[in-house]
Amino acid sequence: MLLSQYCEGTVKEAEDKDEICAGGIYIAPPNYHLLVEPEKSIALSLEERVNYSRPSIDVLFETASEAYGEGLIGVILTGANSDGAVGLSYIKKRCGLTIVQAPESAEFDAMPKAAIATANPDFVLPLDEIGSFLNLLGNRG
Repeated sequence: MLLSQYCEGTVKEAEDKDEICAGGIYIAPPNYHLLVEPEKSIALSLEERVNYSRPSIDVLFETASEAYGEGLIGVILTGANSDGAVGLSYIKKRCGLTIVQAPESAEFDAMPKAAIATANPDFVLPLDEIGSFLNLLGNRG
């Protein structure tokens, strides 16, 4: 996968019942919702679209927040609809960390604006600061 050239973790298209491993990067297959099960494995679903999307970020974030609670970090980047805003609010309600790309640094600002309005994120950062911020968080643990 092209993304693997830019990441240290293992990048793979998610498969149903994959066990989620530290350092793993899982990409939802086309036209499937990616869910996180309570035992921290992946489930794929063909259920109806959410916010005109399948896969939907809201579905992923809601199920991941249930599985990981305060240990989860949710990030919303550029996008042309509101998908992810409600899911980010689930992460926030379960005391996870929420980060949104500053709308002025986004190619399409609808998703960041919706996430800011809906979830009141912990951090709103320019795109060029998000990666280093996440690295700082990872190095603290």
